[in-house]
Amino acid sequence: MFDFQVILVLVVVVFIIISLYVGILGPAFTFVVGVVILGFFGVLTPREILSGFANEQVMVILILLLIGEIIRKTAIAEIVFDRYFRRARTYDGFMRRMLLMVAAFSAFLNNTPLVAVMMPYVNSWSRRYGISPSKLLIPLSYAAILGGCATLIGTSTNMIVNGMVIDQQIIPGLTGLHIFDFSLVGIPMIILGVLYLLLFSNRFLPAYKAPDEENEIRSRTYFIEAQVKKNSPLIGQTIEESGLRNLPGIYLVEIHRMQKKIFVVSNNLIIEKGDVLKFAGDNTQIVLLTKPDFGLTIPSAGMLQKKRQANLIEIVISPNSEMIGKQLKNINFRAQYDAAVIGIYRNEEVLPPRIRDSVIRAGDVLLLYAGTDFLKRAKDARDFYFLSKVDELEKIEIYKIVILLGGLLISIILAAFNLVSLFMSLVVVLMAAFILKMTNPKDLPKSIDYNLGLIIVMSLALGTAMIKTGAAGILAHYFIAFLFPMGKLAVLIGIYVVTVFLAAYITNKAAVAIMFPISLSASLELGLPAMPFILTVAFAAAANFITPIGYQTNLMVYGPGGYRFKDFMRIGLPLTLIYMVVALTILSWKYF
Repeated sequence: MFDFQVILVLVVVVFIIISLYVGILGPAFTFVVGVVILGFFGVLTPREILSGFANEQVMVILILLLIGEIIRKTAIAEIVFDRYFRRARTYDGFMRRMLLMVAAFSAFLNNTPLVAVMMPYVNSWSRRYGISPSKLLIPLSYAAILGGCATLIGTSTNMIVNGMVIDQQIIPGLTGLHIFDFSLVGIPMIILGVLYLLLFSNRFLPAYKAPDEENEIRSRTYFIEAQVKKNSPLIGQTIEESGLRNLPGIYLVEIHRMQKKIFVVSNNLIIEKGDVLKFAGDNTQIVLLTKPDFGLTIPSAGMLQKKRQANLIEIVISPNSEMIGKQLKNINFRAQYDAAVIGIYRNEEVLPPRIRDSVIRAGDVLLLYAGTDFLKRAKDARDFYFLSKVDELEKIEIYKIVILLGGLLISIILAAFNLVSLFMSLVVVLMAAFILKMTNPKDLPKSIDYNLGLIIVMSLALGTAMIKTGAAGILAHYFIAFLFPMGKLAVLIGIYVVTVFLAAYITNKAAVAIMFPISLSASLELGLPAMPFILTVAFAAAANFITPIGYQTNLMVYGPGGYRFKDFMRIGLPLTLIYMVVALTILSWKYF
């Protein structure tokens, strides 16, 4: 039963799980290494490894992401937001509107760019009405997930599952999933999920003191280094005389003088030329350190400080950024983007003494001292999303917006009635965007998420290897032997729980790659309809609420919201259990 090929496939699966959990290699490279090993030992042929590149669903995912990027970089979302939220002036009012709108949009637009567009708006609204963003950002991510689970095209996870169904072609009569196959579970869960978030978000999410209870708004705290210039008026003054103790929202932590570090800074200490002052700074007050009155320079900003115009901007590192795993000093951020990183925020984690030695991680929030060319250079960047609100958006005529959104809606309708394939209709919409000059074809390569495409293709190859060698069947057999005596529903519960666990602590794409072939083999061995087993894996992998690392939108809001792991578990675990009960009840009722 356990021949060499089966053992090798199982070893590769264990390697992928460990590598993704520990972070040994990046997600894309982890899958590539695993699949290349299978190819080297003859488990997979070159044709089987590369067949995913010809899979229609892979291209549909990438095209949907491209259309989402066009929407993200234009004023379309801003126009909708400003009109929709005009009367929302209370927390409950904003929450109702946000949850319903985001869930509805996410059903038909990829939810990652949607959350990227919405985050700056949520932050600016929060500041305007004195509400902590941490009360809104997790609900924003969860609403996007709930909506994305309701249709085939709402999340890339569902599209990957569909790609595997098409790729395997071992189920008679099942050539692929339809757009609304997910809606029987997805729509009720949007309603229940929105109600749950409206009732419990304010209670379960961390509450920070309101501005009128304390003289400052809860915000991200950065460690900033500022050096005393040779002509600074601070030279010769004591710490008390300089006024550095009384800066609002900024605290002097330590002083570096020559080779010495002064950790206990007394009020009588005299400031000298060249002293490096280390501050713990409120992100809304750091600008005070850049004023010429103090005669301070921020070393990490360098020559940018000599420019006439500059801005302080916050960005959050995207989950697929090429910066991840690199030290800041090796990225050359200033040359690429005309901006210098002057602060890094990573929730409660302690960072290295020098900013430049920090290793970038997904979800890190960076505070930038940005020059005038930053917005132009960062326009097509996929390494990060804007967190602070940026007003310089490209304005587009209303008729172009109608054509783009209308074309997307027509594509969905045509695909739902099997009149035109979703791939062909989306290609037409993308071509229309080029013709209307909503984006430049030359910019297309910059907007493609190559890492995501590679992960999907390698996931399809891994699934092929698990089914081809019988490894999936063996795992499914033991799975069934343990759970089937308790009933058919127990098997689905087991698949759901294991998939949720893998998705939460590794990635949802890895969870699908591993659990889809096992689930499919279980349905074939039991002689039961395959559809409930397929959809169970899809819902469990996509409805990912209990950790920030399992789903991209959770990771995007993790740093900006100042959250801890336990915040996701506290509000996300009950929602996960509700989703499991509803999904499996409906699937059992329909298919068993």
